[in-house]
Amino acid sequence: MVTMPLPHGWIRPDWPAPVAVQAVVTSRQGGTSQSPWDSFNPATHVGDDPQSVAANRQSLQRRMGYPQPVQWMQQVHGTYCHVFDRPSPVEVAADAAYTRVPGLPLAVMTADCLSVFFCDRAGTEIAVAHAGWRGLCGGVLEATLDCFEAAPAGILAWLGPAIGPQAFQVGPEVRDAFLSARPAQAVDTAKAFQPDGERFLADIFQLARLRLQARDVGWVGGGNLCTASDPLHFFSYRRDGVTGRMASVIALHQ
Repeated sequence: MVTMPLPHGWIRPDWPAPVAVQAVVTSRQGGTSQSPWDSFNPATHVGDDPQSVAANRQSLQRRMGYPQPVQWMQQVHGTYCHVFDRPSPVEVAADAAYTRVPGLPLAVMTADCLSVFFCDRAGTEIAVAHAGWRGLCGGVLEATLDCFEAAPAGILAWLGPAIGPQAFQVGPEVRDAFLSARPAQAVDTAKAFQPDGERFLADIFQLARLRLQARDVGWVGGGNLCTASDPLHFFSYRRDGVTGRMASVIALHQ
């Protein structure tokens, strides 16, 4: 499947989701933030001018026509998935979000970490997860799937932009953590780490696919956009250090 471009390089996943499911990944283009956060940065925690961030968030709300405010979270590289049954007036500390509420958009922010969209085939349940290597290894995708009423075979997942396998250098401790976390998948997991001197190049997309396959998720797509190699469209923390964030937002049509 191929991603579909939107204005300013924003991405709408091309996945077999029901028409009620609306998902989008913002790019770094089309906003008001100045360098080094230029230009569409929705993150409040990276040192950007608060007025610019607020303007970018308002622009997202307006462009996408969300009837309720986007639910942003305080991401902590953990595994907790918060179930939103109503809008929250404060940012919840979580790394994934789930809802059945129509019109309530859920968001995660990334700049090399992986975002993953989820929905059921009926178009009544949605979720989005932020999966850095710690959260992915710890089970944030599994925790998100556990929130669904639908069986895994009836769930779709799409992997958003993240640091690609040619750029994601990690130490042996990261490889060891993944191998020990799921011994039954050790052989396939090891293949997602290619030696690079005394370190390894990790394929975070494949590591996520393995976790989703182990849970028998019905359809998995995406995982072909590298943040580190595309400075025109994507923020990358590893590439730039001080930088903005992309937003991955999903909502159910009312």
